[in-house]
Amino acid sequence: MMSDPQGLRFSPEGLSKDGFLGGRITVLQPRKGYRAGVDPVLLAAAANARNGQRVLELGCGAGQAMLCLGARVEGLSLTGVELQPPYADLARQNAAENSLDATVWTADLANLPAELRKQSFDHVIANPPYYRAGAHSPAQDAGRRTALGEGTPLEMWIDIAARRLAPKGYLHMIQRADRLPDMVAAAATRLGSVEVMPLAPRTGRAAELVILRARKGGRAAFRLHAPLVLHQGERHSSDHADDYSDAVRAVLRDGAALPWPQV
Repeated sequence: MMSDPQGLRFSPEGLSKDGFLGGRITVLQPRKGYRAGVDPVLLAAAANARNGQRVLELGCGAGQAMLCLGARVEGLSLTGVELQPPYADLARQNAAENSLDATVWTADLANLPAELRKQSFDHVIANPPYYRAGAHSPAQDAGRRTALGEGTPLEMWIDIAARRLAPKGYLHMIQRADRLPDMVAAAATRLGSVEVMPLAPRTGRAAELVILRARKGGRAAFRLHAPLVLHQGERHSSDHADDYSDAVRAVLRDGAALPWPQV
């Protein structure tokens, strides 16, 4: 049984094994509490990593994003940081079961181990908690409460990412669209070449999520791209229908890269 001092624990019967990327990887995650959906998969698909590069995921949870990225791009050096020990344990187990070499640190982002602070990475990816402290009703489950509710300020996530990036390295972060001003403001003083891809649920609907890309030392002007539409049609047709757009279906089912617009 996996547990931590705060009382969060996972029993074997409390875990499910779920497939991602059309079954290319399988991930153990809690049946109740925080469960990964499509967001970390889209985040991983957005990262423009290449064979041999070093990737750090901040707040890696059970490892879904970094493992999806490692499955798509061979030869990556994967490192994750996770605050909650049971999730960090799951990330290590999931990496091993998918034959991916990953180092997972159990640590607070605001107090990274000295050894990790000496390292630099070509890419940092992050899916920070979506809600400001006090901005939503806290979840009853401790793991879900930590995953969704902001403890470390968003600007600190970006500052920590910038510090760990090697020159010309990339940050990719997925967040709620209403947090975009905070993200851009934080990136403006630390990173450059900021680009934003809005993610709209359907054609004609406002974006609910955004993916931010920024580069350490980048000098290109800010770019706001056209939204990537996640679902086909004006409304959800059936609980059994897979109505993802072609580009998103290729990411979720085939492990394709996200079609990031060319600059």
